[in-house]
Amino acid sequence: MVSYCLMAEKIKNRKLSVTADQELQILRNVVDIASSELDLNLTLQLIVKIVTEMTDADSVFIYLFDESKQNLVLMASKTAHKKELGNVVLKTGEGITGWVARENKTVAIKSRAYRDPRFKSFDVLPEDRYEAFLSVPVIYKGKAIGVVNVQHKSQQDYSTETVNLIEMIAKQVGGIIEHARLFEETKKKALQFDSLIKVSRSITSEDYLEEILDLIVVVTAEMLNSKICSIMLLDEKGVELSIKATQSLSAEYKQKPNIKVENSLTGSVIKSKKPAVVYDVSKDEKYAYRDLALKEGLTSMVAVPMVVKDKAIGVINVYTKQPHHFDDEEISVLQIVANQAAVAVENTKLMQEALKAREALETRKLIERAKGILMKMNNLTEEAAYRLIHKKSMDTCRSMKDIAESVILMAELQK
Repeated sequence: MVSYCLMAEKIKNRKLSVTADQELQILRNVVDIASSELDLNLTLQLIVKIVTEMTDADSVFIYLFDESKQNLVLMASKTAHKKELGNVVLKTGEGITGWVARENKTVAIKSRAYRDPRFKSFDVLPEDRYEAFLSVPVIYKGKAIGVVNVQHKSQQDYSTETVNLIEMIAKQVGGIIEHARLFEETKKKALQFDSLIKVSRSITSEDYLEEILDLIVVVTAEMLNSKICSIMLLDEKGVELSIKATQSLSAEYKQKPNIKVENSLTGSVIKSKKPAVVYDVSKDEKYAYRDLALKEGLTSMVAVPMVVKDKAIGVINVYTKQPHHFDDEEISVLQIVANQAAVAVENTKLMQEALKAREALETRKLIERAKGILMKMNNLTEEAAYRLIHKKSMDTCRSMKDIAESVILMAELQK
């Protein structure tokens, strides 16, 4: 990498539209970014600020390349585009931005950029109607990992010197951006791994099912930065799903009515045993409670089946406040959590069934012993002794086990 001192010396000899002192300050700012914390969003916003101040641009966008989906995603902008960030997507080669990324070449258009045959317009981005357009690839190891777009409302003659300076900045920040992105991915994977460990431990714990499910929704919401996470379980008849756990503090959401499996979005997840993703639940006709979603501020949703022994027994729902495209990795991790939760539910049911079976056996033994006592004391047949215990149970509203224990206790006291 060329040293910053050498770069500064080269810039001094150029005739630019900014002063030498301003150029040096720009390089100092780049150095400051390189030495700051590896926060991707902060890094991108600082780069936007540097480019904006240098060019006096009306609009600055930064797109980054998504390796998994092979497309460019809008990640930062000068103006507020909270809903669009992370959601405006371009294929490689699509639009001027996609062309710059694919060809690894800069495009500078001084006026009527929207008439360029490569241009692609987005209704959600009014800046696309600006006149002048400068698009520069962000380079890392000789490859374009993103694009910086500079736009002006009026005609702008981008000088060769200005373009060269922005290209140099883009090359320098390419490594910074890539390292910040790798750092973000590492943090994300670490959080996911920690969350999966917590879920796994909860399954093998001796806590009650309610406590286990409560822990799972809290951990999952934290892992995916979710506004609401809930677990819905299928009833024994397989007809309805009801909420069994949620980290939401909203009483209205907690009391949300049961959902029918038939003709419902969540029900389709149970039937198909496949995840369902909705970009905006307030606009999806299959989503049953759109009014509640608007009231709670819920936008994007992913519903993942809880599968055990090839059977779906419930669903984990995750909602975000801002529009969000759930990627394959997020869904895969959530599916692991959902299946672990299903195991917890299944283990609890098996344990409860085992306890019931043991209790039934103990009850049967006590009744058999009580019958023998009554048969001997009152000279009764086995059937008559059983009917007597049963009648006493019905008359006193006590269990047959309690009556049998009373008979046994009375016999022991008479010894």
